[in-house]
Amino acid sequence: MFLEVLGSALLGFALAWAAVLRLPDRLPVRMLVLATGAVGGVFGALVTHGALGPGHFLATLIGAVAVAAVLLSLLIRPASRRRLRRSATV
Repeated sequence: MFLEVLGSALLGFALAWAAVLRLPDRLPVRMLVLATGAVGGVFGALVTHGALGPGHFLATLIGAVAVAAVLLSLLIRPASRRRLRRSATV
């Protein structure tokens, strides 16, 4: 169980790091994003481990990454107003 939690925290952190590098202008403060990824990974691992039980290491890590990705997607802000196109009727 300890390795599942540690691995899921590292995977969530790596996913958050990739999001920070890919979308720096659409995410809040870097520390918040990195912490959300790690905590989301741990929470996803605990939920998946509780649902599946012991012995499903790979499935637990996949569930952890999925929950971390969902939590990180909630932090993404819309694109800036400059990029919005107006319709012809406006």
